[in-house]
Amino acid sequence: MRKQVSTILFSAILLFAGIQMTSATEPAGGETTGNGVITLDKTAFIAQVFDYENNSDWSYKGNKPAILDFYADWCGPCRKLSPLLEEIQGEYGGKLQVYKVDTEKSKELAAAFGIRSLPTIVFIPMNEEPRAVLGYVPKEQLTKMITDILKVSN
Repeated sequence: MRKQVSTILFSAILLFAGIQMTSATEPAGGETTGNGVITLDKTAFIAQVFDYENNSDWSYKGNKPAILDFYADWCGPCRKLSPLLEEIQGEYGGKLQVYKVDTEKSKELAAAFGIRSLPTIVFIPMNEEPRAVLGYVPKEQLTKMITDILKVSN
């Protein structure tokens, strides 16, 4: 009986270790919320938005205008902005894409773009240079910026 319990326990440990090793070797990527907001890490950012490691000139990889939110979980204004961006993604659907970058988890990415104030919201039009806004922005102002900068209407 004791040998059987030891065998089961040993098997469970091996199974758990195997699961941990598998998840550690899976490629990193973006995580999508229910409304379609995509949280990016460095790998996903390079694949979906801009390969800043190999290009010095801005070249957006997306197929629709985007909003990029650099945030941190501890940031009060960031937490206030987050549900607004979820709403906007839901309202504008296929006309634009909202991306988020957690500056605590992607410090290298935040440093590469000189992010020093949170939240930093970057509006990425299709054929123009991106424009950044620092701090919390109310929904009415976000909607106006989407129309003016991204040329997208609801």
